[in-house]
Amino acid sequence: MTNTMEKPAITQFPIHDLLKTRWSPRAFSSQPIEPENIQSLFEAARWASSCFNEQPWHFLLATIDTPAAHRQMVSCLVEGNQAWAKHAPLLVLTVAKIAFAHNGKPNRHAFHDIGLAVGNLVVQATAQGLVVHQMAGILPDRIKSIYAVPEGFEPLTGLAIGYSGDPNSLPEPLRTRELAPRERNPLPDFVFSDTWGQPSRLFGSDGDSR
Repeated sequence: MTNTMEKPAITQFPIHDLLKTRWSPRAFSSQPIEPENIQSLFEAARWASSCFNEQPWHFLLATIDTPAAHRQMVSCLVEGNQAWAKHAPLLVLTVAKIAFAHNGKPNRHAFHDIGLAVGNLVVQATAQGLVVHQMAGILPDRIKSIYAVPEGFEPLTGLAIGYSGDPNSLPEPLRTRELAPRERNPLPDFVFSDTWGQPSRLFGSDGDSR
């Protein structure tokens, strides 16, 4: 049996269990993802909100059951990501449409909106028992060339998606990173009131609600 692991968030305040259990492993099981589950992932992304309902998100995907296409997408990742992401049964590249359709002006919210769509996808994946590791380490120029991405579209991130696998299958130092506790900055570090750097009275200087 595959030795999988969970790393639920240790929260200061209650949040939904899906948000607590979501995390980004690098170890993936060889189990393929059912087609209907993949369909649901992108349906969830489709219903994200976006500025002017522009829906600037586009996705390129490859599954492990199409080995040549999967290898091609792996080659669009930086070397450090290729080493572990090649085992994920589903790889995805996100691409942003960087101008508004209705007036041709730059859409400075496009990257934000892709984040919302991927956020929906990640929550849906967690609900389905899947894990997602998002990657900044992609090769945009190679992606544009291989996939004939047209002008006005910008490759943004990569996603490795699958069922959680055995962290002991990873080489060092990835294994140590996989097993390390999860950490987040305390709320007063980034939730302000009145002026920049002044923690909201809801949280106080120590992160406790007051």
